[in-house]
Amino acid sequence: MTVTAETPPMVRFATSPDRYRHWTLTVDGAVATVTLRVDEQGGLVPGYELKMNSYDLGVDIELYDLVQRLRFEHPEVAAVVLTGGLDRMFCAGANIRMLAQSSHAWKVNFCKFTNETRNGIEDATEHSGQTWIAALNGTAAGGGYELALACDQIVLVDDGSSAVSLPEVPLLGVLPGTGGLTRVVEKRHVRKDRADLFATRPEGFRGKTALAWGLVDAAVTRNAFGEEIARRAGEAVRRSRRPSDAEGVALTPLDRKDEGDTITYPYVSALLDRANRRAEITVSGPHDAPPAGPSAQGAAYWPLAMTRALDDLVLHLRTNEPDLGIWVLRAAGDHDRVLAYDDQLHTTDDWFVNEVRLYYKRTLKRLDVTSRSLIAVIEPGSAFAGLLAELALAADRQYMLEGVYEDRDDDATPATLVLTPANDGDYPMGNGLSRLRSRFWGNDADLDAVRARLGEPLDAAAATELGLVTVALDDIDFEEELRIAFEERASLSPDALTGMEANHRFAGPETLETKIFGRLTAWQNWIFIRPNASGPDGALRRYGTGRKGDFDLGRV
Repeated sequence: MTVTAETPPMVRFATSPDRYRHWTLTVDGAVATVTLRVDEQGGLVPGYELKMNSYDLGVDIELYDLVQRLRFEHPEVAAVVLTGGLDRMFCAGANIRMLAQSSHAWKVNFCKFTNETRNGIEDATEHSGQTWIAALNGTAAGGGYELALACDQIVLVDDGSSAVSLPEVPLLGVLPGTGGLTRVVEKRHVRKDRADLFATRPEGFRGKTALAWGLVDAAVTRNAFGEEIARRAGEAVRRSRRPSDAEGVALTPLDRKDEGDTITYPYVSALLDRANRRAEITVSGPHDAPPAGPSAQGAAYWPLAMTRALDDLVLHLRTNEPDLGIWVLRAAGDHDRVLAYDDQLHTTDDWFVNEVRLYYKRTLKRLDVTSRSLIAVIEPGSAFAGLLAELALAADRQYMLEGVYEDRDDDATPATLVLTPANDGDYPMGNGLSRLRSRFWGNDADLDAVRARLGEPLDAAAATELGLVTVALDDIDFEEELRIAFEERASLSPDALTGMEANHRFAGPETLETKIFGRLTAWQNWIFIRPNASGPDGALRRYGTGRKGDFDLGRV
């Protein structure tokens, strides 16, 4: 099969620095410098060149890996300087020819992944003491400026030509795909009339205006540029609580096996049922008690190994298996061992444990914004306890078996669900709330009733009474009820389900993150399929031809 944007390759998200084609990392004590110098011929799919430091999914896969490695492998790093490797060009953003020739699903998943990576940069600054500073050595356009917006500080070289811009609306008929419009007004507090002018001015703004309007934090001459970046990085190092003397933990290659319709890792597996448009995902608990020194186990530490596998699986299924619209979530193993690790993650004050906890939080967030129906099945042998109970809480529905399967193993122990203090805030969603609080939003008495029984094994009757499961049935009806639920779900419109699920999952307050993903799911998703953008005469298709898009000027 010929690989094209319409028939894209099987994408692998696991990579390592020795395989990078587009990024370089140098570390000098507490300061790391991350440089983007894109290989023009290094596109993930044939048909375009990555000129002017423009990027595609392959470029961002490397960036995601780099962000992760900085957090785990370099605890000494407290400031990260992000800059460009081309003369007078920081980054031109997402490659337009790549977007123009890509399928709708590819465009949407590309935007979703790149924004998750930018959220990870913001998370590193806020929670890990690694302050990211964008050193714009030249123009930052579109997604290039959005990448800078994810950093804590933006410094633009003031050389009379370098500018920041978000030209998507006037040039392409689409929106900035990774939260640019939202971050300009919500994060940088740019006045809405100025933001309107900025987002409709293709050339953007250079030094003094960009600084005066709040689009950057500093605009300095090229001679003073390096000194200003060093000063800001030094200040970030002095503020940081990163351990300067800790030894990093190597993110060793994932142990993944693909055999037919089965994908397996240590602690995570998936069975792909393509005939029924379903993926059966099982997350397994640890084999042993938690170690006294978690970092000594490195990447083999159970919560980290499990999280890395789950993260990779979610990305793989989301990108490469779009027809599997239902994900069935199971957790297997020993409750007590899971709870022991849950307690260690919750109570240990250690940089490595903190990073593992934050990584699991981000992976659960990735699950939250994935456009798949999530159904948790709780049955004998399940280990939905503590941190693994988050998987059940993330699901759109929870089905729990009362008792045991009497025709299979009537000596089995009935399933229970165990929630702990970690479920009440250690792994917040994008709305800033725990999944538990989101579930009972506006029903404080119900939430308090659950909180009163944290740490208690809850059988089907108790879980039903507390509102923690959707359906609880005995073994006579359980499997038939599941079958009907799966078949009904598979018969519904995937588009309607995506919108419905995104609405239901994020109760409570809006945040920068929920606004970005909500608008990406709704507005950008819609705009990407409109003729004004993606039609044969749309702006996205005509970009670079010298002809403007032929717009239907009616508002809908």
